[in-house]
Amino acid sequence: MVSVRKSHQMTQTSLEHWLASLEIDSEKQKMLESIWQSINAKHDVDDQCQTKSLEMVEILASLNLDKDSLAAAFLIPLIEYQYIDLTYVESHYSEGILLLCQGVGKMAAIKALQQSHRTKVSESQVDNIRRMLLAMVEDVRSVVIKLAERLCYLRIVKNADEEIRVLAAKETTNIYAPLANRLGIGQLKWELEDIAFRYLHPDLYKQIAKQLDEKRLDREQYMVDFVDNLSQQLKSANIVGEVYGRPKHIYSIWKKMQKKSLDFDQLFDVRAVRVVVEKLQDCYGALGIVHTSWKHLANEFDDYVATPKPNGYQSIHTVVLGPEGKTVEIQIRTQQMHDDAELGVAAHWRYKEGAASGKTSGFDEKISWLRKILQWQDDVSESGEIIDELRSQVFEDRIYVFTPNGDVIDLPSGATPLDFAYYIHSNVGHCCIGAKVFGRIVPFTHQLQTGDQVEILTSKTPNPSRDWLNPNLHYIHTPRARAKVQHFFKQQDRGKHIATGKEQLELELAKLELAKVDLNAATERFNVNNVEDLYAAIGSGNARLQQVVNFLQLLEDKTKPPSDIDPQSVVKSSSQQKTNVDANGITVSGVGNLLTHMAKCCHPVPGDEILGFITQGRGISVHRKDCEQLANAIAQQPEREVEVQWGEQGKQSYQVTLQIIAADRQGLVRDVSTIVANERVSIFGMETRSDQQKHTVAMSLNIEIANNEMLTRLQSKLQQLDDIIEVNRL
Repeated sequence: MVSVRKSHQMTQTSLEHWLASLEIDSEKQKMLESIWQSINAKHDVDDQCQTKSLEMVEILASLNLDKDSLAAAFLIPLIEYQYIDLTYVESHYSEGILLLCQGVGKMAAIKALQQSHRTKVSESQVDNIRRMLLAMVEDVRSVVIKLAERLCYLRIVKNADEEIRVLAAKETTNIYAPLANRLGIGQLKWELEDIAFRYLHPDLYKQIAKQLDEKRLDREQYMVDFVDNLSQQLKSANIVGEVYGRPKHIYSIWKKMQKKSLDFDQLFDVRAVRVVVEKLQDCYGALGIVHTSWKHLANEFDDYVATPKPNGYQSIHTVVLGPEGKTVEIQIRTQQMHDDAELGVAAHWRYKEGAASGKTSGFDEKISWLRKILQWQDDVSESGEIIDELRSQVFEDRIYVFTPNGDVIDLPSGATPLDFAYYIHSNVGHCCIGAKVFGRIVPFTHQLQTGDQVEILTSKTPNPSRDWLNPNLHYIHTPRARAKVQHFFKQQDRGKHIATGKEQLELELAKLELAKVDLNAATERFNVNNVEDLYAAIGSGNARLQQVVNFLQLLEDKTKPPSDIDPQSVVKSSSQQKTNVDANGITVSGVGNLLTHMAKCCHPVPGDEILGFITQGRGISVHRKDCEQLANAIAQQPEREVEVQWGEQGKQSYQVTLQIIAADRQGLVRDVSTIVANERVSIFGMETRSDQQKHTVAMSLNIEIANNEMLTRLQSKLQQLDDIIEVNRL
């Protein structure tokens, strides 16, 4: 049932009585009396604000919180009603009290979730909200103070308009009551749930309350007699344990009636007893006494000690027919089982809230740690290390931000408005032209913070910028958003690449009178799915035009019937060709048996368009035609230029350097090495350099390949790896 409010028409005499009723130590009493006197000396505080301050202190005193928490609880309503502000708190009270007041203030952002037009909040959204609340505050005591404040607020709006009551009740049911449950604060949880239930379902609440009240006094005396009787029997059997009545609240009764489709009279646990003993064998000893003394209902017996629930929960549940034939539910467990149920992986909130049994997440472990912190409050609050511990244990490398509709989006720390936009939908990101945080325009490079409300401004047509992909400009932080931008440009440019590639290929084939050649034969050779992909590869440069033409010409020659050719001329031509081909697979126009070497500035490989340059004492240096150093040398000494061609390829191999730029992640080197090995390419050297600020890595690969086709295929497969930004040949 909902607890009854005290009347707070405070005088000095009643203040002393009130402080004494809190049963707190003298130091806390003196501090609260000092705050009361200093505030009332300057302000005439109205009854509602005064009542809220005193009730919040009463609630937190019953939870045995420290003096800073009680002081903050007293001051927060005064801040809310604008009698004082945080500047006043900073100048008159300790830093610890100020931080608690600020922490509770930050949690006021939850108001954005009050959406009257929405009938239901999704489970994932509710869970994200709970995570956000814990990530927003630096001290878990702020969460407890906020829960007390919400309870007082629910009491205050008792006589307010129905819309205000319903909104407050929905907010409590979705967020604050489950949060109190997770923190193990049962006193707050039950009252939050009962008041919220009364506001949301007043008729059902009154109906159940009436049925309870009709027999309340009889039931209370009945429970006292039953507990005394069972306690005496345990004592006679030398079983050490505690027996107490387990109160059943209206909301809990209604939930069970809904879950099991029962009427009120069919509930077995309106009268409930819990037995907590010291040893495991005492559980079964107590069970024997219970079943010997009263008849039990076989269908309502569950031994979760012998067969624990999947989430680890252990207890013996039984229902007996007590005196006068009335049903009583009894739970029997050891103190260790009780502690595990409250603080371990089988914590009460897990199965009440319907979480997946037995699945423990890092967040759940943090919640368990926070619940223990509440019990350790007296030990750690004075150590000065509590803030550092909370920061290191609770804070995750995540942020939680609002959409304009109040939904909460979970993003990595450092995320920007563009990351947010692409998380919502690819088209929202593609059409993004600006962003607002709390209604204020911010740049795309702005780093979002937990609690921000973000609105994306969009155009009617997609128009992303290639600058967004530049890691040095910090427009995008997440690999997910970067991949969507890259995919957009690939799809956008595909039509242009197809048209360009088709035009280039058809022109070359027409010159060689190969217009009717079957292009499908080249798709498998160049690792594409169809002819359009082949055109796109040529147009984008992923496949060399000359390589495709040479391959098609070779296929055409194989299909031609042999012509009458002089065998002597074939032998002579073959001999001449062999004469002119050197160890590097190079033939020099008009000259044979000349020393050649591959230029180290551009590392040409078979398939590249090449040109020779006659050096002094080192023969002919072979360069790619697009080599900048070759262009400079020819500009100075054009007479040294010489035509060279690739001859018949034997088993020669050529060294090439690839540079890979990628988002830094674990397993990247392994993935790159695997692809290189699968292509049967040898690695002669590898160097990586990480940029911690940009979260990128630059990797240089020295590899040995046989021809340009092999290199193109390798580059294409490397480019398809996750988080790869670019792959370039040096």
